[in-house]
Amino acid sequence: MKKLMMICGLLFGMVAFAQAQDGGRPMGGPGGRMGMDPEARVKQLDEKLKLSADQKTKLTAIFTEQAEAQKKAREEAQGGGDRKAMMEKMQKMRADLETKITSVLTEDQKKTYTAMLEEQKAEMQKRMEERRGGN
Repeated sequence: MKKLMMICGLLFGMVAFAQAQDGGRPMGGPGGRMGMDPEARVKQLDEKLKLSADQKTKLTAIFTEQAEAQKKAREEAQGGGDRKAMMEKMQKMRADLETKITSVLTEDQKKTYTAMLEEQKAEMQKRMEERRGGN
């Protein structure tokens, strides 16, 4: 009985550690790297941009299409293909996504969205600098 309890404790610890390393998201969670499914991403934008129902529908379709395209691209890259080509492809996909998103937004929403992107970029640079300095 004691061994069984130790094994259960060890397994629980490993699962907790794995989820902590994954930023608390369940393994294999929706949305891949972003950690959000298309509906959650639209909800996040709606909180900041006050989207109309039509905009929400269009953006959900855009995010769904993008998630499927990224999933396909990752599957193609699983074979250990050209990493640089993969990064270029993902950057192009990201730029296309931004174009599609801004085409749905009003002028005021575009300004707010651009400010959000700049803020995210600054946060990303800060994290990257912290990683470099921490090693």
